[in-house]
Formats: sequence, structure tokens, C-alpha cells
Amino acid sequence: MAPQAREFELVDQSLLRRMLIFALPIMAMNVLQLLFNAADMVVVGRFSGSHALAAVGATGSLINLIVTLFMGLSVGTSVVVAQDYGAGNPDAISRSVHTSMAISVFNGLVVMVAGLLVCERLLGVMGTPEDIIELSALYIRIYFLGLPASMIYNFGAAILRAIGDSRRPMYYLTISGIVNVIFNLIFVIVFDMSVAGVAWATVISQYLAMVMILACLVRSEGAIRLRWHLLRVDREKLKDITKVGLPAGLQSLLFSISNVLIQSAVNSFGSAVVAARSTAGNVEGFVSTAMNAYYNAAITFTGQSVGAKKYDQIDSIAKVCTVLIFTTWIVLGGVTLFFGRALLGFYTTNAEVIDIGMVHMKITMATYFTCGIMSVFPGLTRAMGYSILPMLSTLIGACLMRIVWLVTVFAWYPTFAVLFWCYPVTWAIAGAGQIASFFYARRQVLKRAELEDEDGDDTKAPGLPQTAAAR
Repeated sequence: MAPQAREFELVDQSLLRRMLIFALPIMAMNVLQLLFNAADMVVVGRFSGSHALAAVGATGSLINLIVTLFMGLSVGTSVVVAQDYGAGNPDAISRSVHTSMAISVFNGLVVMVAGLLVCERLLGVMGTPEDIIELSALYIRIYFLGLPASMIYNFGAAILRAIGDSRRPMYYLTISGIVNVIFNLIFVIVFDMSVAGVAWATVISQYLAMVMILACLVRSEGAIRLRWHLLRVDREKLKDITKVGLPAGLQSLLFSISNVLIQSAVNSFGSAVVAARSTAGNVEGFVSTAMNAYYNAAITFTGQSVGAKKYDQIDSIAKVCTVLIFTTWIVLGGVTLFFGRALLGFYTTNAEVIDIGMVHMKITMATYFTCGIMSVFPGLTRAMGYSILPMLSTLIGACLMRIVWLVTVFAWYPTFAVLFWCYPVTWAIAGAGQIASFFYARRQVLKRAELEDEDGDDTKAPGLPQTAAAR
């Protein structure tokens, strides 16, 4: 009777509590990251002017375009390590950890070199306004020097989250972020370095975070301990990580391409609209970062459940994720709209930029729950071992439809308000695709469970390991 009671407990209110306990440190970490990024923009906007603010803001889409494909492999790390941990296989966990960290080093160097070689040319192709393109190029060249450190940190954090530890990555990011803000103030205000100052501050903080996450893994006990002499690529684990991570990375890449196209359209309206979209997007990021925390929770809880063959928990995890998405949208979305002008005022005193930023926020916040569905449900599907379906949903629902919007609706009514409407429309379409993908993957997993029962499979694990995620 005890196992049955415990199984019931896993799908009642305690699951909501445990997922929140796991997600809140990630949310806090993401919010802190946004605050530190906001500090970059606030410092440069306040002390170097709106052109410098627009120059930093104009680089975001391009940075994501170059980085996301490789960073997406860290999703594969989260899923594979979580499944190995749920299955209670120390050898598999160790091979996954060392393969992941080897991948992170290689990816970081590749992305850094690629970024340095093509960033300035791509800024020109995107139609970055002439009055900010030189500053944007300077910022992005310095920024990419920190990419190896950022890649290593993100893969290391993915390993810790996969075993249920979402707190230590938050601590490390907090420390590095405080250092980032301090150097921002010193470089920009004291040394008058403008965009170069915030870029160098970011690079320094990224390498500090890398050192802390590596020290954590080296000092860890058990299977996740990083041993330098074991740092190599295991072919089987590389295949498993790539199977999940590559489609996730391609999804992010395709998403970034569509955002680059939108950024190009934004650039056509001049630096004021560029600055407005950048600041509004930064404020809205505090809502999306909560959704990202639920995405990580979905991966870890579902991955461990699949690894332990506790397939009946998948529905409960999905329901909790849905409740969290709608609650976050209502609370944080409402706060964002109510205090919108004041929040934008932290970044700039330019009235035109604030007015345009409010147009952006009113359009996007009204239906932001669709963005949450589009962002979180892929975590459930990928953790079940299906990564192609979420990629296709995003490709068709978001990327392709955004291009269609640009060449039809926006071409017919070329205003920045019409341009901003492409976000909620494509979020809704992609979100519907992600829900359909989840139900397909769920049906396949349950069919597999039925076949295992018919074959008399007695290897079914008794339950989730009692990690921080499962407690």
C-alpha cells in the first residue's frame, strides 16, 4: 500500500509545491540575469545616451542567432542526465557529464570564432542604423570573447538542474552578476568606456561564473563529479545528447532567424523604435524568464519520471505546468502593464521611446500566456524523447508564419504596431502545435509502457530518486 500512497502523492498538490521549489531558484537566477542585463542597458542609456542604448539593444537578435544552435545542445544534456539519474545509472551519468563538458568547450570556441568573423557583416545585412552600427559592432566583438565561458557555465548548470539542484547555479550567477554591475559602473561612469565598458564587464562576469561552476562539479560527490582525465566524448552519449539537443538548437536557431528578420524591420523605423523595442523586450523578459523556469522544471521532472519508468506522472506534470503558466501571465503580466511607463523610465528619459515601448508591451502582454505554452510544453515533449516535433511546431507556427506576416500583413500596413502584432499571432499558432506534439509523444510513451507490461517487464523502477527535484 505504501507505494500506491506515494504514487498518489506525486500527482496531488505536493507536485505543485515540489516543482515550485525547483523552479523558483531558476526563476530567481533568470530574473537576476535580466536585472544584470538591464543594468547594462540602464547604465549605458543613462550615462552614454539613447544611441549607445540602441547600439546594445540592436545586437540581441544577432547574438542569439549565432549562439542558440550550440547552446541548444545543453537541453540534450538536461534530458539525458535526468533520465540517467532517474534510472539510477552512475556510469551513464558520468559519461553524460564528461561528454557534455567536452562539447561545451568545443562549442564555445567555435561560436566565439564564428561570431568574431561574421558579426559586423551581419549587422550591416540587418540594416542596423548607420548612427549606431559602429557602436554595435564594437559591443558584439568584445561580447563574443566571453562565449566560451558562457557555454561552459550553461552546460554545467544544465547538469546540476538535471539532478534537481537549481540553487547553486543561481548563487553563482548572483555573484557574477554583482561583479558585472560593479564593473559596468566603473567602466562606463569612471572611465567613460560606453558600450565597450558594459561589454567588458559582461565578459569578466561570464568567466567568473565559469570558474565557479567548474569548481562545483570538480568538488561534487558521486557520478556528476568532473574528473579532468575523463573529459572526453563518449559516442553513445553524444548521440543521445545530440538527438535531443540538436533539434532544440535548430528550433532556437530558426526562431532567432525570424527574430533577426523582425529586427531588420524594426531597424527600418530608426534608432528610437530600436531602443523602444529593446527596452520593452527587456521588461517583458521578466515574465518570459518565469516561463523558462517552468520549462527547465518540465524537463527535469519528466526526464526523471521517464528514466524511472513512472509514465503516469507525465499528465500531472503537464497540468501543473499549465497552471503555473496562466498564474504567471495573470500576475506578472498585469504588473508589467500597470507599471509599464515607470519600468521603461528606468532605461531612458526619452518620451518617444517610452511611448513606443508601451505600444509594444500592450500588444504582447495581452496574450502572453500563448508564449508560455509555446515555451514550456516543448520541455515536456523533449523529456519524453521526442525533440523533432517541438522543432517543427516552432518552425511552422513561429518562424514560417512570422515571415509570412512580414511579407503580407506588414507589407500592406507598414507600421511598428502591425509589426509587433506578429508576436502574439505566431505564439498562438506555435503554442497549438506544441500542445499537439505533447499529446502525440504522451500517447507513444503510454503505448510503450503497455507493451512493457504485456511482455512482463519487471525492471520498472519503484519511483523517482529522492533528489531535490523529487522531494
